[in-house]
Amino acid sequence: MAVLQHELTLGEAADQLSRALPGHRVEILQGRLTVTPPPDGSHALSLTWLVEAFGGAGARKAGLRYVQGIGLWLPTAADDYSIPDFSVVDEDFRDALVQKNCYAPNVFRLMVEVTSSNWSDDLGPKVECYAEAGIPVYIVVDRKHDEVLLYQDPVNGKYDVPQRFKRGQDFPVPESVGVTLGLCVDTLLDGD
Repeated sequence: MAVLQHELTLGEAADQLSRALPGHRVEILQGRLTVTPPPDGSHALSLTWLVEAFGGAGARKAGLRYVQGIGLWLPTAADDYSIPDFSVVDEDFRDALVQKNCYAPNVFRLMVEVTSSNWSDDLGPKVECYAEAGIPVYIVVDRKHDEVLLYQDPVNGKYDVPQRFKRGQDFPVPESVGVTLGLCVDTLLDGD
């Protein structure tokens, strides 16, 4: 009896994992498959607070949309994509669909990742991938190290050293995003 074997592509393996692990976030970063467990309560509350903050700042009236969990098609490798926790995008972002519910980088104005057990991905490969993709503003809510990092304005596919914000501080969302808004470090870290 002959047995046919089919080696899976990275994209096919990601699709299979997504189906097998509902609620988990499957991404391909720099040619490496990553799986993130579902968020905990504080993580989810941080994202809810961001939705409220951007809504209150008039993001929709400014021609922006703020969304959770939509994909970004990355230029770093053939199958690379990420699913940021929170993004601010142009209102016509749906016109920039690439594939697999992922959108072209040019429609993203800001991305936020709230760290989980895979915090090293948010602080390493995603910094590199988002800079190479030209994402203007990347905020990491680093719960592992109890701080918020702000990366902005990549040049030649690289971000400069991030601005670091500690508990008790607020910081402004960069004007390039298109809204005037201050964010509270404690609320981002704790969710409340």
